[in-house]
Amino acid sequence: MSRKVKSVRVPEEFSFLDLSGMIRECERYMRDLESATMLRGQGNKEAAEALIKTRQMDLGRKIGKKVWEAKIRFNDSQK
Repeated sequence: MSRKVKSVRVPEEFSFLDLSGMIRECERYMRDLESATMLRGQGNKEAAEALIKTRQMDLGRKIGKKVWEAKIRFNDSQK
């Protein structure tokens, strides 16, 4: 059963968010997941898990940086 959301409060800083950059990072992550699947299929389970773990940390760091940059751009526009 789906629930309807009446309103969502989004910080104004997100209007400065680089959405195309975030999508690009997600695309790279998906390619790495495919590579990890291939590695696992070839019997290299340890390498596949290492790739996924490393890429997850990298994705989180890069997305966090994009949010931080949006906040900086927002603050600069307020001056």
